[in-house]
Amino acid sequence: MNFFRRIIEGIKYHKQNNTLKEKTYSVIFEADTWAGKLFDVILIWFIVVSILLVMLESMHIVPFYADKVLRILEWLITVFFTMEYALRIYCSPNRKKYIFSFYGIVDLLSTLPSYLGFFLSGAHYLLMLRTFRLIRIFRIFKLFSFLSEGNLLLKAVRQSSRKIFVFFTFVLVLTIAIGTVMYVVEGNEPHTGFDNIPNSIYWTIVTITTVGYGDITPSTSLGRLISAFVMLLGYTIIAVPTGIVSAEIIRSGKTKKCPHCGKQSNDDNAIYCKYCGQELDKQGKL
Repeated sequence: MNFFRRIIEGIKYHKQNNTLKEKTYSVIFEADTWAGKLFDVILIWFIVVSILLVMLESMHIVPFYADKVLRILEWLITVFFTMEYALRIYCSPNRKKYIFSFYGIVDLLSTLPSYLGFFLSGAHYLLMLRTFRLIRIFRIFKLFSFLSEGNLLLKAVRQSSRKIFVFFTFVLVLTIAIGTVMYVVEGNEPHTGFDNIPNSIYWTIVTITTVGYGDITPSTSLGRLISAFVMLLGYTIIAVPTGIVSAEIIRSGKTKKCPHCGKQSNDDNAIYCKYCGQELDKQGKL
């Protein structure tokens, strides 16, 4: 009898634990309920205050007596983010996926700096600790998770990453080629900045991005003609990644309207409505 009683109690505890985990998940990962929205608002305020503290600390204008107040605030915020990170791991259906996701890494990086001081001691580590504390600024990336527009932008960049990588490789090869040509054209000139191929490639990158520092300039007529071509080419190249991402945003932003319930926020590739469960009209794209 005691054996069966323990089994029943274990099942009850497991159900209660799952219920608690599901409630925690709905509050932390979703914003459909008032509790989820309240948690998101509190989290946003903690992120903003933490970023302001980092900026204020970097300005070195805080009096000595107020420095302890900043430390206490920072530790309170660190404890809050540590609890939030632990709760996200606890209630996540796929813990490994969350831990190694972009936001999971950001959550971890935003809590580590304050704890590193316990393990790194000694005068020669002080400068390093200051550098580690600047990692807290990564908390600003978490703001994107609360904006549907931010998620849409990240999704578009992720889906167009292969196209951008291919385009980047093409630009890299083109830059090396133009830099080599400029070295051949300008390399033998006296007091030239094109005295080696890396410097020539650096000039090409500066020119093709329309930055134009002016520290290296061509002196021959052919070199100036090539530089004019590179400047015009730069305007064309800059527009290509923008067009790729913009086209992906437009494609990702398309939604389907359900002919049954009238909801308009179904995904473009959805077959059934996520609100009423009815089959979507294939022609119902917006």
